[in-house]
Amino acid sequence: MDFTHDAADRHKSYEVLPYFSMREKEAVIQTIREAFRETDHPGDAFLVGSREGCEPAEVIAPFLGVADWSAIEATVLDDNSEALSFFSEGGFRFFLPAYLVANLKESLQRADPVFHLTNGFSDTRVSLPAGGQMFEKTVGKSALVNPRRFGALTYYDSACYRLSIFTREESGAIVAFLEYRRDADPSGFDAPRITAALDGFWQDRAVHAPTCARLQKHLDDEATYLRGLQRP
Repeated sequence: MDFTHDAADRHKSYEVLPYFSMREKEAVIQTIREAFRETDHPGDAFLVGSREGCEPAEVIAPFLGVADWSAIEATVLDDNSEALSFFSEGGFRFFLPAYLVANLKESLQRADPVFHLTNGFSDTRVSLPAGGQMFEKTVGKSALVNPRRFGALTYYDSACYRLSIFTREESGAIVAFLEYRRDADPSGFDAPRITAALDGFWQDRAVHAPTCARLQKHLDDEATYLRGLQRP
């Protein structure tokens, strides 16, 4: 299914609003803070999602020992924008809200959380020259990641896996962020890919993903089970 085409059909009447009040922006920021207020830190040993080369560990280094994502300066986030690619799933979940809030405050120049939340949910056709010829290539949702290493895995499959870490409440905050970013942009440049991601993934996660309470119950049940195993 072509989510980009479907999203465009469903949003033909959409008009980009040229101005959004600070009150609306602050409401989204507060929603993010509340949703991620009790998100678990995965532990410093589990922040890096890749061990290939030295760059991932170097980029993640400034985040080691940081137990409060809201205390990170925007300059640190921006200077280490690649961290959004190199975080483990747990690291990405814990530190993402820092990037979202900084983005809403217009404090980021390089880091682009919108890309990391929408990439893989729509296809783009590009023409690339090589050897005196032009090649048509598909970039995005249906493109294969790397068949030699990952077989039939597409970027859509990869995005769904990586982004399924967020709870229902966290997903709802991400929906609020993406909708604000889409509707407040007078250029409408990101609107198609944001809408495709919302329609193809985030709206459903905000309704059907496990809740924070369910995650906590699972952890409590496992702790009870382990204590039972330790009894003589």
